[in-house]
Amino acid sequence: YGAKIRAPHALVMTFLFKSGSLREKLKSIAQATYTHSRNLAYFVFTYKGLMALQSRLQGKKIPFHSFFAACIGAWLVFGENNPINSQITMYLLSRILFGLSRLAVEKGYVPQTKQDPFPFVTALVWGTVLWLFEYHRQTLQPSLQSSMTYLYDDSNVWHDISDFLVYNKRTDSK
Repeated sequence: YGAKIRAPHALVMTFLFKSGSLREKLKSIAQATYTHSRNLAYFVFTYKGLMALQSRLQGKKIPFHSFFAACIGAWLVFGENNPINSQITMYLLSRILFGLSRLAVEKGYVPQTKQDPFPFVTALVWGTVLWLFEYHRQTLQPSLQSSMTYLYDDSNVWHDISDFLVYNKRTDSK
């Protein structure tokens, strides 16, 4: 599963934003794919093992088990701050926020709105990220900085159609 998810992403991001030889790029793609896949496999093994252990020790499965097993597994497997683990954690965080919002409405902690709140949430997210990009760029994750630099800074200069189709940074060879 990790290879299925990471390989296409690494391929696109590497060829869009990284420099180096074809060999270096392919090595980078393989390394990112391997790391993502290995970490997911280690985490699943750790999580399921801890779930089974807790269930056996207590004689039944209780909701806290999943939280505890995941916390321990994440600490052991995803605890190192590197680009792969950072991206996985950010991916999960965004989905958790949506899930907790839906749960809060479902449980009645937050009233169901008459209008879809998605446009408001989207406006806040985009407003915040562009403010951070313009005034506190260093706080953003490096791949997000690269993407936003490409979209909002590099797009200020155009040479020809290849800027749009390939990449709009000129090298010394052009």
